[in-house]
Amino acid sequence: MYGGDEVSAMVIDLGSHTCKAGYAGEDAPKAVFPSVVGAIDQMEVDDTEKTENNSGSAVDSKNTVRTLDSEKAKGKRKLFVGSQALGFRRDHMEVLSPIKDGVVVDWDMVDNIWDHAFRECLLIDPKEHPMLLAEPSSNTQQQRERTAELMFEKYKVPALFLAKNAVLTSFASGRATSLVVDCGGGSTTVAPVHDGYVLQKAVASSAIGGEYLSDCLLKSLESKGIMIKPRFSFKRKETRPGEFQTVDMDFPNTTESYRLYSQRVISSDIKECVCRAPDTPYDESAYSNIPMTPYELPDGQTIEIGSDRFKIPDILFNPSLVQTIPGMDNFAEIAPSVRGLPQMVIDSINRCDVDIRRELFSSILLAGGTASMQQLKERLEKDLLEESPQAARVKVLASGNATERRFSVWIGGSILASLGSFQQMWFSKAEYEEHGASYIQRKCP
Repeated sequence: MYGGDEVSAMVIDLGSHTCKAGYAGEDAPKAVFPSVVGAIDQMEVDDTEKTENNSGSAVDSKNTVRTLDSEKAKGKRKLFVGSQALGFRRDHMEVLSPIKDGVVVDWDMVDNIWDHAFRECLLIDPKEHPMLLAEPSSNTQQQRERTAELMFEKYKVPALFLAKNAVLTSFASGRATSLVVDCGGGSTTVAPVHDGYVLQKAVASSAIGGEYLSDCLLKSLESKGIMIKPRFSFKRKETRPGEFQTVDMDFPNTTESYRLYSQRVISSDIKECVCRAPDTPYDESAYSNIPMTPYELPDGQTIEIGSDRFKIPDILFNPSLVQTIPGMDNFAEIAPSVRGLPQMVIDSINRCDVDIRRELFSSILLAGGTASMQQLKERLEKDLLEESPQAARVKVLASGNATERRFSVWIGGSILASLGSFQQMWFSKAEYEEHGASYIQRKCP
């Protein structure tokens, strides 16, 4: 048993889009950075690196210790983490994500992300702080054991706890039972929580998340002839005060993935600024003559966005709209299996026990970055009222400000880890050394 209340715990939520980290007991995470990683394979650019290595070997010597096991598999590669390192264009840098469908596929990258969070962002020594990690509801036993192993063996943390995303969101709003609709960057998950436990059999998820909507917007704008120039592909010169001239730059060695990443940054900003969920299901004729909304791109050109403001968010409710966007063909195969949000909510509730359905209908929580979209809550409530049984009182709850919606998982973790009654729940280093990694299944349900 671990009785550490004298130092504050750290809470880390590694999502598919951003990683949130900070101290328990605070009301917002201190560090928020993208959970994608820039990687340069050292094989192809080895000759250019030799000159630099003599001067900058401090970084490498620190990395060699921990990447020995994965180096055989991957060759040497240099990883760049954090929004600053990613914002800088480098030759041959690929942008890769360690997470696929909510589950970690590349541990080496996750290791680097955690390291960045501890050493660069929070400036703490992980040996001194217990760690509360948020994990997706779909996490496997193997994944959890791997997490425990890495945390205890490499970072030597004194104690660890893994909590499910949905449970934390539920705690953040002060409930033990609720239906959590988490619209994240990589996917949308609907998970019922009862008395602080996720009901696994009723979890529903779809591959449509914020990044997917940003991609749809990007393709839709491209089909109208609006090309979004990534931030690195031009520079602006001030000719007269207040007047800028844009000069295109050419970088032949930029990878496709980095280019796409830079365009996504812009298109997701457009989405956050102008998009809002329509009150009624989208159809071309009704929305063809709505007023246009202007948006100024980083390169100075102002674009007008019309029906896309409503069409893109409506994909969450009606995924078959994707087929009307040119260039999104690669998603034609996932479209049939994907259901709209209201449908997922109702399916999920129907898979639960009859006794708690009523309670779930009356506390549907919206969480995640995509959930901060305007009018999303009203639209979801309206659609559910039409489809739900008469006796149910449908109530969709979402916290007032976008920060709390976006970080609700982290905030729930912060509340949980700072509770006095929680301190006996930690999985401590002593227990890990005695029982091994598989004991995490018993300590963290």
